[in-house]
Amino acid sequence: MKRVFLTVLDGAGVGWLPDAANYGDVGSCTIGHVVEKCHPQLPNMARMGLGHIEGTSYPADESAVGAYGRAMEASAGKDTTTGHWEISGVRLEKPFPTFPNGFPAEFIAKYEAAIGHKVIGNKPASGTAILDELGEEHIANKTPIVYTSADSVFQIACHEDIFSREELYQMCRVAREMLQGDLCVGRVIARPFVGEKAGAFKRTAGRRDFAVPPFGKTLLDAVKEAGMESLGVGKIEDIFDHQGLTGSNHAAGNPACIEAWLDYMRKPFDGLCFTNLVDTDMQYGHRNDPEGFAGALEYFDQKLPEIQSLLGEDDLLIVTADHGCDPTFPGTDHTREHIPLMVWHKKMTKLVDLGTRATYADIAATCAEWLGLPDRFGATSFANELK
Repeated sequence: MKRVFLTVLDGAGVGWLPDAANYGDVGSCTIGHVVEKCHPQLPNMARMGLGHIEGTSYPADESAVGAYGRAMEASAGKDTTTGHWEISGVRLEKPFPTFPNGFPAEFIAKYEAAIGHKVIGNKPASGTAILDELGEEHIANKTPIVYTSADSVFQIACHEDIFSREELYQMCRVAREMLQGDLCVGRVIARPFVGEKAGAFKRTAGRRDFAVPPFGKTLLDAVKEAGMESLGVGKIEDIFDHQGLTGSNHAAGNPACIEAWLDYMRKPFDGLCFTNLVDTDMQYGHRNDPEGFAGALEYFDQKLPEIQSLLGEDDLLIVTADHGCDPTFPGTDHTREHIPLMVWHKKMTKLVDLGTRATYADIAATCAEWLGLPDRFGATSFANELK
């Protein structure tokens, strides 16, 4: 039995990339700034090499065992889809489109006709702020709230008492079908919420992402085609439009996702388990909450010993991120950053420096080699360095 457990701490970057000026992100450093401001206790990640990674600002554990490093994003962009796709071996030459002035009026008119409802909003906004601004109008007039962000997203927010989740999901499917060509956003996102008035609205766990299918063969596809299990936890199934998966648990929130991941670890299989832990990004990074971000890192750190204890002799653990989302940085959007690499298996006896990798896709190449697959995705595996 040979398995890879690949885990993304969503938004947990470790310092701005050389081209960050093109994105307005020079000076961002998500984990480093959270550590400097909040001083979280992360001893188990430190024992995997966290403090040796440039940009983390965490004290280095000189007795650490594992492999550490960081990776640069070769793709254009800094969104969830782009980051996860590159981790899985697919790089984008141009970023998904963004809409800083909202979506074109002609498209909105066609969309309203297609769903049979007028919409309100159509501008970049914080997901919680726009509920306070437009939630009451939405309830009064039954008008779906459409908004975007600095990322390539078309988001639809509806109160669960006004439109059922399935009605909201159907509106998202319509948008996904219509958003093609120059308007091909990375994700259409359903944002159901509850509450009675501004200041009391809360988003629910019914979020669902409708992504475009990957533009090339991914690690997930390679694993599935080889007859192995390719398992997703959290929003992985949404990010990859269910492509390349043999099983999935769409758990919501880090505690539930970690429990779903542990459940998979307890079952015998050959292949990949790919987990996204979203809270660092969605709950804390976008809301400029470094204390909450630190708490989410501490929770994951506390679960690491249990995770490591469930690894088999031939299993590999990789902990990384998909982009930055610095909660101390101006604005509420993702930040263009290196991602950390913390890699461990039970046979390791020393600390290995993986350096700065030229692309996130080196992770896909490494996972493929570990599982005995020929695919390298035009990247460089570091599997033979994991002594």
